[in-house]
Amino acid sequence: MRRIALSVAASTMTLSLAGCGVLNATGNGADASPSKGNDLTVGLLLPEKANTRYDKFDYPIIKSKVAELTGKKGGVEYANANADASQQATQLQKMIDDKVDVILLDAVDSHAIAPEVKKAKDAGIPVIAYDRLAEGPIDAYVSFDNELVGEVQGRTLLQGLGSSADSSSKVVMVNGSPTDPNAKQFKEGALSELNGKVTIAATYDTTDWKPELAETEMAKAIDAIGKNNIAGVYAANDGMAGGVIKALKAVGVTNLPPVTGQDAELDAVQRIVAGEQYMSVYKAYPDEAEAAAQMAVAKVQGKDIQFDALTQDKVDSPSQKGIPAKLIQPVALTKSNIRSTVVADGIYTVGDICTAKYRTACAAIGLK
Repeated sequence: MRRIALSVAASTMTLSLAGCGVLNATGNGADASPSKGNDLTVGLLLPEKANTRYDKFDYPIIKSKVAELTGKKGGVEYANANADASQQATQLQKMIDDKVDVILLDAVDSHAIAPEVKKAKDAGIPVIAYDRLAEGPIDAYVSFDNELVGEVQGRTLLQGLGSSADSSSKVVMVNGSPTDPNAKQFKEGALSELNGKVTIAATYDTTDWKPELAETEMAKAIDAIGKNNIAGVYAANDGMAGGVIKALKAVGVTNLPPVTGQDAELDAVQRIVAGEQYMSVYKAYPDEAEAAAQMAVAKVQGKDIQFDALTQDKVDSPSQKGIPAKLIQPVALTKSNIRSTVVADGIYTVGDICTAKYRTACAAIGLK
């Protein structure tokens, strides 16, 4: 409740400040001068390409918002590490060498990147952790309430299992990468809902969130538990959910158990329509990406009032306490709310989802 209340308060305060015209203030008072004009450069480091959201949503939204906030004078220097922590360290060093004004960092390995974060800080470049909480001297953090994401996944999985589920119902957990701190929070949130209500029959931590590894792990679980004895599967994101479903189909399972996901990727939404995947977690990427751009520009330009309004929550990393943060709330995506979430927010059109293969299934749920 504390996380939700503070996050809502941040959004409310931002709106009220905007209404009063305060968001254009700089420094600690209206007469203060910005430390940087609109000709600024935001460094953006994203972690991988297996998840389509980064290139399709995060980067273009941040780029567009930075341009809007700076009268098209500001720009974004972008690099994607393709799940390679050492490559990301090199990319961050290049941004330090290029003297970007601020860095938005979505870490491949939150612990390993800490020395480079310190180098940026020593060079006078603020680092804002984006989506994943990196270690080191971080200036701020913007993401979704990750523990709540896991709670939403676990709670919705229980709903999918139905009234017949009990403590003997066997669930497989295919968790995210052990180098991603978000994965730990997702798992903790899910377990807070599942523990005592079902049996966790097998659990895996999947390196780099790779769908092919998730498929292999699920095959192992099927061999150990039996294909007809698995009541449900907690898959931490949509890519891995796809791997899980492939493994189930490969052994002839036609009546698929409820499978969770996260990120509302297009193929996952289509699997939900078709009844193959039970749910995903829709996270409003425009909200997260735009907030990150606003925080980055405000930090560089010395707009402390705006920056504080955007970072009303606090989070701790293993190396730092009380990091200013903005946490955005997730939504469970099922067949029942596809239109009111990803379609209403312009993430996908009905035509994107309801291709020829899925047209009949779409019509059956009124999505046409």
